Amino acid sequence: MSDEHESVLLTEAVDALITDSNACYIDGTLGCAGHSRHVLKRLSSQGRLLGIDKDPDAMIRAERYLDGDIRFVGISGSFSQLQQLYQSSGFSAPVAGVLLDLGVSSPQLDLAERGFSFLRDGPLDMRMNNRAGLSAAQWIAQVSEAELIDVLRTYGEERFAKHLARAIVRARVKVPITRTGQLAEIIKEAHPRWELHKHPATRAFQAIRIVVNDELDDLRQGLQQALEVLMPGGRLVVISFHSLEDRIVKQFIQQQATGGDWPKGFPIQESQLKKRLKKVGPAVKASAAEVGRNPRARSAIMRVAEKIM
Repeated sequence: MSDEHESVLLTEAVDALITDSNACYIDGTLGCAGHSRHVLKRLSSQGRLLGIDKDPDAMIRAERYLDGDIRFVGISGSFSQLQQLYQSSGFSAPVAGVLLDLGVSSPQLDLAERGFSFLRDGPLDMRMNNRAGLSAAQWIAQVSEAELIDVLRTYGEERFAKHLARAIVRARVKVPITRTGQLAEIIKEAHPRWELHKHPATRAFQAIRIVVNDELDDLRQGLQQALEVLMPGGRLVVISFHSLEDRIVKQFIQQQATGGDWPKGFPIQESQLKKRLKKVGPAVKASAAEVGRNPRARSAIMRVAEKIM
């Protein structure tokens, strides 16, 4: 794995995030610390940055990359506990910005032993925190066929969920499914219709990863917790990589910007609406030049909102 990791929408995200160089910010998905390093370049000696990541290995990388910068504190944990982690960080200044760069980091994808990629054979793990919880292999070993169908359909948007789930269940009876290459081959052989330029296991691997890491529930909680810790005028910046994530982010911002999810024509006065966010600009996608340098940027969508109250 190269240390020359390029964070997606790096300049765009940091430009949207930083409104005061003396303030405190939170990077809820530290990863390779690409965004965090750029944030620290923009902060004064009074500025502060809290970095959070589920993956304990991210903290090890952060210590190397950030070289003991006293403005930075890193904590292992999920951004779904963002308020609690901020309170334990020792920072007391109001939070002027929260950044969430969702999905899987490059080291997780590139290291076969982490078990995220169908392109690299390794242990079927997929846990962002590989020290806790069920691995993907353990989950597949005990999940019912009905639940597996629902997971593939809901989190992978897989049209052939029933077909693939049955193949996986049949295969695990014969031999435990413990390797990424093994699972990818089962899906590859069972999938009746491959999409152009897409590996047939793409959607299934995404679905299993999401459920193993409870990613969408964590995102819902993390968005709400970010809203609570932000000061008025503080920015929420979220980069999503698939439609399920982006839909949650878009709907959250919309509901907070309109004061609730009210039925059309519902009789409510403007003064009764509890508007807590305002949308900042349109959704942002990576430029053609960035996608050319970093193909993983092609599906990225960034949304920005500012706290009102």
